[in-house]
Amino acid sequence: MDRVIQQIERISEWTGRLVAGLTFIMVLVTFKVVVLRYVFDLGSIALQESITYMHAMVFMLGAAYTLRHEGHVRVDIFYRRFGPRGRAWVDLLGVVLLLMPVATFVIWSSWDYVASSWVQPDGSREGSREAGGLPLVFLLKSVIPLMGLLLLLQGIAMGLRAFSVLNGRVESQDGADGA
Repeated sequence: MDRVIQQIERISEWTGRLVAGLTFIMVLVTFKVVVLRYVFDLGSIALQESITYMHAMVFMLGAAYTLRHEGHVRVDIFYRRFGPRGRAWVDLLGVVLLLMPVATFVIWSSWDYVASSWVQPDGSREGSREAGGLPLVFLLKSVIPLMGLLLLLQGIAMGLRAFSVLNGRVESQDGADGA
């Protein structure tokens, strides 16, 4: 079980690093757009759209990483006061009753939306509606179910870690004690 948790959390860590790099690139591209516009009086629809794509990917791909590092907003009024077993129960129930159903719903409800962007009526793939825009809308939409999958995987790791705490196999859920 520990191996499964570690493998899943490696995926979350890898996507977190990818997002960090993507954020840096997004800043550079934004700087370039501003310089082109205000210094050279030039504009680029493709560059502007790329910023929107990167921004969307930062949020969608970074969700599982943020979940792994407990960066999402939650009500800690009672959670902080609980011991390791109480927190494990809250985490396990939250994963099973909330996270997994929502992540599964995201995957299921986005599937047709994404699939239709891969095959347009004319046989092409969905691209930008703007002249000079990026022809990659189908790839951006594909990140939606990927986000659901990454959240689902991280939820499995959280659930297994909580289960380990409840069974007395580890003392806490932060991963620092060799879990």
